[in-house]
Amino acid sequence: SILLNKTRGKGSEVFGCANMSILNVFCGYLVTSFDNLLRNGNLGIGHTRYSTTGISELQNCQPFVVDTLHGKIAVAHNGELVNASALRKKVMRHGVGLSTSSDSELITQLLALTPPMEELDTPDWVARIKNLMTETPTSYSLLVMYKDVIYAVRDPYGNRPLSIGRLVPISKLHSSGAGEADTEGWVVSSESCSFQSIGAKYYREVQPGEIVQISKNGVKSLIVVPRPEGDPPAFCIFEYVYFARPDSIFEGQMVYTVRQRCGRQLAIEAPTDADVVSTVPESATPAALGYAQQSGLPYVEVLCKNRYVGRTFIQPNTRLRQLGVAKKFGALTDNFAGKRVVLIDDSIVRGNTISPIIKLLKEAGATEVHIRVASPPIRFPCYMGINIPTKEELIANKPEFEDIAGYIGATSVRYLSVEGLVSAVQGGIESHGKDERISTKSSRFGHCTACLTGKYPVELEW
Repeated sequence: SILLNKTRGKGSEVFGCANMSILNVFCGYLVTSFDNLLRNGNLGIGHTRYSTTGISELQNCQPFVVDTLHGKIAVAHNGELVNASALRKKVMRHGVGLSTSSDSELITQLLALTPPMEELDTPDWVARIKNLMTETPTSYSLLVMYKDVIYAVRDPYGNRPLSIGRLVPISKLHSSGAGEADTEGWVVSSESCSFQSIGAKYYREVQPGEIVQISKNGVKSLIVVPRPEGDPPAFCIFEYVYFARPDSIFEGQMVYTVRQRCGRQLAIEAPTDADVVSTVPESATPAALGYAQQSGLPYVEVLCKNRYVGRTFIQPNTRLRQLGVAKKFGALTDNFAGKRVVLIDDSIVRGNTISPIIKLLKEAGATEVHIRVASPPIRFPCYMGINIPTKEELIANKPEFEDIAGYIGATSVRYLSVEGLVSAVQGGIESHGKDERISTKSSRFGHCTACLTGKYPVELEW
């Protein structure tokens, strides 16, 4: 059997799934919905989302399921189209109505349109997907389900991640001896960290521009759609900084290891006199350990995280984010009272979280709190699937940023440079060798740093 799973370990506002036995979308809590998927077929896709475009309503729940001339298709999408407005107009000019505000429905309707050269009785889904990739360059990872086949698709720039795993017997889950003959099914996920919990082993990433067919006959790479000549890939560097779980694998390297390298680079670029190094748990912990190793300072825990509070960054409004901060942390006073603390954070986006943490530590006895950020200042909005909607919300664009330490109550504040972040990320990719399908070093890897530099990988269309 083949089970396709596209879920992210990031929290969600809504979860949905569909299978080919009944092709309905179940929406609700992830565990309940996924159980419905498993009971009703051997082929299916699921999706968790928080809104970047479209509002958090049931009608925007994915996967999207539509009728075509050749039967139903279901589509799950991660990302955000940079030219969605122009595409909406194009679809509507074909007489197709759109019932939601999500660009994921737009992708589904574009796939449902019959290409001019297609024979009436034989749908060419690869040609339709290629046509979609021609119409919109980024940002999307897709699962397209039709009858007994699923297509896993990544845009030519590889902006959003997508990985393939093999379902294997539990007895061989942690064994290096599990070969192709042990494969019981295939799974696809935005992050490889989800594989182990369902009895799967990481197989490989879907390459930028690649269309992969998954069926009862296994996994088959059909085609790699190229980028415009000279354009490098543009994998979202913020996945390494914050968004991904630390045990996920991207570009042949574990996120945890990359974050440690960022911490070591930060210690080189922004040293300080202090007594202990600590972290804002949990995504900054690897960077804090790297900083401590490089600086020679001891690492201690200064904050206790309430694990029953979700991520404040992805809450849909400021009030919910601020309420989340208020009940998220407690101080481990014995570890730092009377000491100078270097506190490592992975990023400061809006500045809502860090200020009350600094106040908490000082009130609990820290004599100094030096903030070191394992990423550069975020200055520009993301239009490719990350919830950084406006320049005005970003602390790096406010007048207070000129004295950011005074504004948030810290003794000092320093950020990792863009060059330092890129070198920490790409140094590990170089050590994993060259993908045989990619011909030149210049096109082997590249990362989108638009939220840091304002240099977007493609021209934005509105």
